[in-house]
Amino acid sequence: MSDHYVKVSIQLEEMKSFGEDAEKEGVDTEEQVPVCSPSASVSPPDPSSTTIAGRDASNTSITCKHRGKSRSKLGKDDKNSCGKHTSDVSLHGSVVSAHVGRNLNRLTHDRTLHVKGTGKILQGKSETNGNNVTVHPSKNIQETRREDGFKHARKGRPVTVDISKAKTSLEALKLSIKQLKWKEFPLGRRAACDIYWHGVSFHDNDNIVSGQVNKFPGMIEMLRKINLSRAVRTMQELFPEEYDFYPRSWILPEECQQFSTQIRMVKENDATINPTFIVKPDGGSQGDGIYLIRDPSDLKLMVGTQAKQAVVQEYIQRPLLIDKLKFDIRLYVLLKSLEPLEIYIAKEGLTRFCTEPYQEPSQKNLSHVFMHLTNYSLNVHSGNFVHSDSQSTGSKRTLSSVLYRLAAKGVDIKKVWSDIIALVIKTAIAVVPELRVYYQCDIPPGKPGPTCFQILGFDILLTKNLKPVLLEVNSNPSMRIEHEQEVAPGVFEYVPSPVDEEVKVGVIRDTLRLMDPGHKKPSISQHGEEIPMEAETQERSPDEGALPSLCLKQVYPKYTKQFNYLRLVERIASLFIRFLGVKGNMRMGPTAFRTFIRTCKLSNSNFSMASVDILYIDITRRWSGTMPDSREAGMGLQAFVEAFFYLAGRRFKSLVLREQVVSLLQLCEAQLESQSGVEERRSVSCSRAMPRAVRTLGLTNPQLNSPAPLRRASSQDYRLHQRLKPRTLRANVEN
Repeated sequence: MSDHYVKVSIQLEEMKSFGEDAEKEGVDTEEQVPVCSPSASVSPPDPSSTTIAGRDASNTSITCKHRGKSRSKLGKDDKNSCGKHTSDVSLHGSVVSAHVGRNLNRLTHDRTLHVKGTGKILQGKSETNGNNVTVHPSKNIQETRREDGFKHARKGRPVTVDISKAKTSLEALKLSIKQLKWKEFPLGRRAACDIYWHGVSFHDNDNIVSGQVNKFPGMIEMLRKINLSRAVRTMQELFPEEYDFYPRSWILPEECQQFSTQIRMVKENDATINPTFIVKPDGGSQGDGIYLIRDPSDLKLMVGTQAKQAVVQEYIQRPLLIDKLKFDIRLYVLLKSLEPLEIYIAKEGLTRFCTEPYQEPSQKNLSHVFMHLTNYSLNVHSGNFVHSDSQSTGSKRTLSSVLYRLAAKGVDIKKVWSDIIALVIKTAIAVVPELRVYYQCDIPPGKPGPTCFQILGFDILLTKNLKPVLLEVNSNPSMRIEHEQEVAPGVFEYVPSPVDEEVKVGVIRDTLRLMDPGHKKPSISQHGEEIPMEAETQERSPDEGALPSLCLKQVYPKYTKQFNYLRLVERIASLFIRFLGVKGNMRMGPTAFRTFIRTCKLSNSNFSMASVDILYIDITRRWSGTMPDSREAGMGLQAFVEAFFYLAGRRFKSLVLREQVVSLLQLCEAQLESQSGVEERRSVSCSRAMPRAVRTLGLTNPQLNSPAPLRRASSQDYRLHQRLKPRTLRANVEN
């Protein structure tokens, strides 16, 4: 028996015992196999700016399969193989030596990456290629938490998915998991799963401490029509020319008088103008409660004894028509992470058509919902609705079929698609600041918890001049791949919908592929800016070799340079989160607001701390009146943004609002940076000067860690409220 055979036999025994130990520790090993460490071919990001429903080719890496399964043939460059005979086992990324224990340790712990074109193997730490581009694992908060949650991620075992809460997306999800050859758990699982798929909310299951969840905390609240309108309105104040894709909106009932006054003035100035408006209930869905009006007196403000929360918007009277029918676009967008912000857009979407020929709104046809409203849930009840197996006909079609039809008429489709991408990125930038506040509330830094991702449904209308307009964003877009059909009088059953299946299964499947914990995506650091690489460049397992290329296209941070200047409110949100103080809190108290003013040195002889208190009380009371269902007292992010705009206007009066905000942000960030540097130097000098015995005492003596500062802070809050409570507050806080 040769020495080589003896060495390999010992190795196999060691690997077998390692698998048994892992099984005792709770690792799922029922399909665990020896895996050859793959070499990932990394190519630069796709330089093209747009892709329409195309299929991108991507390189695949080959991983050795289980001995009992069919074996894959490796390429010419990969001459090692495993599976022919036990003596032929070879380990990519580690050299077999006599010290088997050291090799096994290297096999299980080393992370190797082969960068195409450089001929280098990167192990653990960063290296630089000839273009001065550093490739290294991403070090952001979510990636760190993901790595902690997947220390026992699969090596030869399928990814596990908890689908017990999937609800209406269940069928599409099961098909996706089957195509990926992953493992589903329809009734949940005692042990932790890699991915949890919720049907409604992040809180469908509150007992998750690791893995990944397909919902962000706070997404439902953030994408309600009123909150979305407020977020976009804030961006419109800063960047009016960039956010003109959202119709002018008023929030009911608080802005009812303002709406009536503005419309009356418009009609008085020009009697020929008679605009139409669409009213959408704040919590409505599937077209429920939507109606059109032409006069403010037609508003339905009350539901029983309660005021109706709604948004009234300008109605787009001249939409693009196909076959004389109005239609809208349902585009699926994956928000992969918040820090760093990663956005993917599906290359294929749906178009939903009305079922009556369109006419411009008049007093006679305002109630014709099949003419004016594109909601599938409404039009499906029309006698004219057409279920078609073709992707280019019927009342629901693929987006690509519509775009190709427009291209045949000479429309610049690349321009339309790039405008849609810009709309999606700008909308995401508008809602991310408050999502970050919700995220740190439910999953504070340092607390065990899952990472999050979410598929959103953007509803977009094209005007007659091909300008995209945002109608709304759905936090829970329908992922149903069947439709209800009457098979006999009064008898309905669900039958497959080929168009829905084509689009939605691809979106879910490729979302799962992007979130696969076994695929650790490197990032490229260039000019000090870390940019995660596109998923098309990732390594693939043998099972993925038969799958099509990803239907999801990364648009951010790919287009960071074009849109990064819009993220001003996110910087304000970072200040807000920093001064919240208590982890898991979403509201800023008066003491925290005072601390923010004092730390950033925003008070002076013309703006005393008494004026700061009055500003806080005025803004907080006004915002608490607009959100009657709010149970938590204090200043929320939107109120803090208003206060920040006010402070910027006081400090930099000669500038326009955007420049005022930028200047105040730079001032605050500089003060915080200098202060943190002083505190760091002070702590270092104190630790050096302090005797070792005293340092040890400080860690153990409870008197040195007493909560006196916390008691003083709470008493200050109480005294401040008692002092200001009986006073009649002035509306104008300027001295």
